[in-house]
Amino acid sequence: MPSVKLFNMKASEVGKLNLADALFNAEYNEAVIHQAIVAHEANDRQGTKSTLTRAEVRGGGAKPYRQKGTGRARQGSTRSPQWVHGGVVFAPKSRDFSKKMNYKAKEVALFSALSKKLSDKEITFIDEIKVDAPKTKEMVAFLKAFKMEKSVLIVMDNNDEAVIRACANIPEITTIGVEQINTYDVVRNAQIVISKKAVEKIEEVYGE
Repeated sequence: MPSVKLFNMKASEVGKLNLADALFNAEYNEAVIHQAIVAHEANDRQGTKSTLTRAEVRGGGAKPYRQKGTGRARQGSTRSPQWVHGGVVFAPKSRDFSKKMNYKAKEVALFSALSKKLSDKEITFIDEIKVDAPKTKEMVAFLKAFKMEKSVLIVMDNNDEAVIRACANIPEITTIGVEQINTYDVVRNAQIVISKKAVEKIEEVYGE
């Protein structure tokens, strides 16, 4: 059972936190993590692009000019792809890009990603994530206290509106509730910040 340091928002150590082996000491599985990230990105695709084929473009029913005797190439419709305002060859159409992933595989990917982040010392555990006021300078001070300069994922046990607003103008910070934690966000961000209660909720839901 890994034991880690617990900090407050000012980067002062306030205690220790014991973590579940199943969640934070799992074997690294790059293949499943890759599968989870591909599925996440595929499910984010809208797939709403659509253009018209020659059969769908309005007009063009009449032959533009006679078949022979004009010296020009024979044409049957002004909606053929080579014409301006003509249809599109192999026109892209709306489609569903979503991919399904087994629930257990999602768990394995998440646990593996969290364990890798912990082993790389890229997770910071906070006793309580809160700010005195919903102001950007509050979170800027927090980042400076921990010397965090790259992308940061903040996982909260509740959707604290003050924290969310304080982070809104900082492009490097992503805030999510613990119920939204996923492999993609864990891997994409250089640093992870998790509150003590968020860890407890994760272990309550996923722990054995």
